[in-house]
Amino acid sequence: MARPVILGNSQLTVGLDEQGLVKDFYYPYVGLENLSSSKGLGHKIGIWVDSKFSWVDDSWENKVDFYPDALISSISLTNKEMQVELLCEDFVDSEFNVFGRRIKITNLSDKPRTIKFFMHQMFEISSLGRADTAFFVPDDNYILDYKGRYNLLIYGQTSDGKAFDQYAIGNYDLASNNGTFKDAEDGVLSNNPVEHGAIDSVLGFTISLDSKASDFVDYWIIASDNQFNAEKIHNRIKLDSLQKHLDKTRNSWHDWFKIADSKLSKIDKKYLPIVKKSMMIIKAHTDKRGGIIASCDSTIYNYNKDYYSYVWPRDGAYAMWPLIRMGFTEEPKAFFDFCRDTLSPDGFMMHKYQPDKAIGSTWHPLIHGKRKELAIQEDETALVIYMLGQFYYYTDDKDYIYKLYETLIKPAANFMASYFDDATNLPHASYDLWEEKFLTSTYTVALTYQALNVAVQFAEKFEYPDDALSWKSAARRIANNIEKLYDEKLGYFVKGFYLNENNSLDMDKVLDVSSFYGGMMFGQNIIPPEKIHKTLESINTKLIKKTPIGGAVRYENDHYFESKPPILGNPWHVTTLWIAQYYIGMGSVDKGVDLIDLSLKYSLLSGVLSEQFNPNDGKPISVAPLVWSHAELINTILDLSLSS
Repeated sequence: MARPVILGNSQLTVGLDEQGLVKDFYYPYVGLENLSSSKGLGHKIGIWVDSKFSWVDDSWENKVDFYPDALISSISLTNKEMQVELLCEDFVDSEFNVFGRRIKITNLSDKPRTIKFFMHQMFEISSLGRADTAFFVPDDNYILDYKGRYNLLIYGQTSDGKAFDQYAIGNYDLASNNGTFKDAEDGVLSNNPVEHGAIDSVLGFTISLDSKASDFVDYWIIASDNQFNAEKIHNRIKLDSLQKHLDKTRNSWHDWFKIADSKLSKIDKKYLPIVKKSMMIIKAHTDKRGGIIASCDSTIYNYNKDYYSYVWPRDGAYAMWPLIRMGFTEEPKAFFDFCRDTLSPDGFMMHKYQPDKAIGSTWHPLIHGKRKELAIQEDETALVIYMLGQFYYYTDDKDYIYKLYETLIKPAANFMASYFDDATNLPHASYDLWEEKFLTSTYTVALTYQALNVAVQFAEKFEYPDDALSWKSAARRIANNIEKLYDEKLGYFVKGFYLNENNSLDMDKVLDVSSFYGGMMFGQNIIPPEKIHKTLESINTKLIKKTPIGGAVRYENDHYFESKPPILGNPWHVTTLWIAQYYIGMGSVDKGVDLIDLSLKYSLLSGVLSEQFNPNDGKPISVAPLVWSHAELINTILDLSLSS
């Protein structure tokens, strides 16, 4: 369950699995329509030589990585028995919606051989694979796989410019995992020119290689809204060469990194490659229309029949934080515009959204007992406003902030200022940031306080005294009452409480790392530092020290993706890095570095961080990559660079 390589250009996004095979193919929005997902078999690469055939699978030795200076894969696939090696450089073109693969095929044998090389595609353009069509176009030697406005032009050629010499198009059976790819296993394809329904297709290439010699196959898939636009791009690539487009894409990433040159120059060289990789992972999950996807790894679908490919305002805001700190403005502005456009009329952000700005799926009800409630997490609204404050701090872009005052800042701040319980003088219950419990949580309370203060600063700057007075009063209510969430006997900030109809409180005394982080990051002015530290001491004693390999679980007895045997929960990269940030900020740099290195120890070979890792052996759990994990990694290393 991982995507060690995610390639993208903010419209077309391609996820490669741990064998370097295409498993996710999102177009035209990042993370929305997945035209090739892990529900099916995915795409394949095959070799026929010396009357033997093999698809790339677990029997091959593989190394799946990507370059630290450009979002281009670096993949090696070796079959020692068949004495064949494949080296792949894959990319999504920076200008056109093209997925390209340059594949170097090497004959490792001591004798000359003829190798037949096969590229298989399995797209599910329409729901359940119904009514897709694919046909061979003889004039230009390509396969077109399409339905409606989704057109995929598939092509490949050898180094001498000759197109594939075999092909087959047929039906794919989702139930049995049988399809046209089976036609390749005798080394000869049927050349069937058309099919409709659930479609897969195969291209075949014949390559003669001397002993130890190599040759290239260039392969590309063009995504477009119609066949003729796809053809224009296809002819352009044939004229230019795929290598030229790969080089152009590499240069475009180099230009993007220049925005952050001054910050990158201060980062320890030990961490510079993973910081740059993490930046590219965030960028690859960022749609050009502003949505930021939590993860494009679709394998999570097989666990709970839904994905992480949504825009959570919280995840998006955290993803933008390191980019803001490093000097980027285009991506944060697009995200804040997205939030402005999706904000509810009452001033709150919904649970999550699709990248086309439609409301996403949810498991939050609108009623608790006999009470009607909002199905929201208030921290998501608050974090967007807080991050606008960070954007202004780093950019001093007063004009942009002013444009959002009436449409985003004011309605959101008015909502937060009104969403209170008079019995506690603290914010009314909403779902916690882990999306599980409906309560007034320490994390959300502390974050709401800071978000209101940011709104006050904007109101004063733009001379709206009535707004400033109202929001300042709400922030003061929190400041005067937040310590109700601290349990003196336990010695830590509790998870939160639920206010009953008779005004009694049901305290949730679970020890949660988010309570510590909320107080540390957002409650500095209203929470005594010693209480933050005591909360961390409890976390170290009750959570971290009871995890066999270290790392911070979210909270006591977290059952999400529970390990076997169960511990207290699985460590998360996010929570582990939060604690590293605290140590670095307090001057205990070595402790912070140890936690950074622990997190990196349990990354994939490519540097991709999952959401969680197994507490017994460190293997990745849940989606990989998780954008939030990479955002916290960059933030932590930026903190480290400032401490030296």
